[in-house]
Amino acid sequence: MKRIDYGLLLTLTVSLAACSSGGGRGDFDNTSDPDWLLPKNEIWDGGPGQDGIPSIDNPQFELASETTFVDPAERVVGVFVNGEYHAYPHRVLDWHEVVNDSAGSDAFVLSYCPLTGSALAWDVPDNAGNPQYGVSGLLYFSNLILYDRETGSRWSQMLQQSVWGERIGARANQVQVIETTWQTWLSMYPDSVVLTGDTVITRGYNGYPYGMYRTNSDLLFPVPELDTRLHPKHRVIGFQSATGNKAYQVDGFGSSTQAINDHVGGNPIVVIGNSELDLAAIYSRELGDGTILEFAALEDQLPVVMTDTEGNTWDIFGIAVSGPRTGEQLERTTSFTAMWFAWAAFFENTELHFN
Repeated sequence: MKRIDYGLLLTLTVSLAACSSGGGRGDFDNTSDPDWLLPKNEIWDGGPGQDGIPSIDNPQFELASETTFVDPAERVVGVFVNGEYHAYPHRVLDWHEVVNDSAGSDAFVLSYCPLTGSALAWDVPDNAGNPQYGVSGLLYFSNLILYDRETGSRWSQMLQQSVWGERIGARANQVQVIETTWQTWLSMYPDSVVLTGDTVITRGYNGYPYGMYRTNSDLLFPVPELDTRLHPKHRVIGFQSATGNKAYQVDGFGSSTQAINDHVGGNPIVVIGNSELDLAAIYSRELGDGTILEFAALEDQLPVVMTDTEGNTWDIFGIAVSGPRTGEQLERTTSFTAMWFAWAAFFENTELHFN
C-alpha cells in the first residue's frame, strides 16, 4: 500500500492557516443537530479536515533502555496503565495528536495538542464497541477536538468532555500523565517502552511542523480575552475544580524538587515539581479515609519524589512505594500541563502561583 506523506500535507495546511485568518468557522457542521456545549462561533475548522491529521491506531514500541530515537532533552508524555509504563515522544505526537493504545486488556487514548501544549489520557470503557478516537479537524480556543469512532461524538481535549453528538455532556475518565524530558523519564523508568517512529507517515520526525510557534507570541487561531500575566506560550501545570482554579509555572520550581501543600477552592492538593528535571504533577492530599496528609519533597530518589508525615514515600505517579500505605495511590486531580494562554482561556479566574 502506498504511503501518504501526511507530513507535507500538514506543513502546507499550517502554512496556509498562518497566512490567512486561521481557518473557517460556522459552516463546519452541516448535520441536522446544531446543539453544541460550546459557543459555535468560537469553534474553528483547522484546515486538514477529519482524520487529515492521522491518529496512531497500531502503536509500535521498543524498550526505553535500547532506543536511540529520542534525544535526552526532548519531551515525552508518560503513562502508567495496568502495570505498564509507556512513553510517547513529542516529536511523534506533534504530527499525530492522538494515539489509541492499550495495556493488557485496558484500552486508553493519549492525545496531545501542539497548539496548546496539552497532553491528556483517557480510559476507554471495557464495553466500548469501538475504543478508538480520531482528530476531528476542529479547534476550540486553539485546542484539539477529538471524535470517538463509535458514535462520532466530538470531545474537547482540555475540557475532557463530549461537546457534541450522541454522548454530549459525558465526561472522560482521566488517566494520569507525566510530561518530562526523555532523560528524566529514562532515569525513572528504564524498563518502560517508548513509541517509535514506525507509522504510516514517511517523515523521520526530525522537524517541528509549526515553526517558531512554541516560543513566539503568535496564535494561529483567535482566542478572545488573552490573559497577559504570562507570555502566551509559558508552560504551566494547572489545577481545575468547580470551586477554584490555580496554575503553577513549570519553570518556577527551581532546580530542587518542591512539594507545595496547597488549598485551592477548599481542595487540599500537593503540587510536586522540579524545573531542572522538567517534572510536575498535582494530586489530592485527602485520602479515602478522610486523612489529609502533609508532604515534603525528596531529592535524588527518582521516581520517588516525596514523603509525608506518616512516613510513606510516594513516586511521581502518586503511588506509595514504602511505609504503612504502600500500594495506595493518591487521588488524581483535574490537572495537566498546557500553554498559559490556553489554560487561562478555558479556566477563567485562575489564580497564578510564582507570579
